[in-house]
Amino acid sequence: MGVSPITSHVLDAARGQPAQGVPITISYASTSQAAAAGQQTVIARSVTNNDGRCPSLLEPTHTLKPGVYTVRFDTKTYYALHGEKSFYPHVDVTFEIDQPAPHYHIPLNLAPFSYTTYRGS
Repeated sequence: MGVSPITSHVLDAARGQPAQGVPITISYASTSQAAAAGQQTVIARSVTNNDGRCPSLLEPTHTLKPGVYTVRFDTKTYYALHGEKSFYPHVDVTFEIDQPAPHYHIPLNLAPFSYTTYRGS
């Protein structure tokens, strides 16, 4: 079984546990100018599982192209599941790929008034 070329893991830092139920969307634009103009195409949608992961965001056979990708985490929906509010209704992590690698891991550490991300492995 192959791996999605873009994966994510969301941790709820305030609870100290994986964030289950976070809707995630991946969008693609061929250039940074197109992305800035909102000319992106949604290429994947999923929701984090009980381990805070979306193991099948994209089909393992999906080939990434050079361009700009945005991973949107719908944090408002996640916090609503817990009867809470968040300062950030969504978190967008946008990155540009010049020469695609086989895999990109985009983790998110989440709290109601803060978040961090980095390129994982």
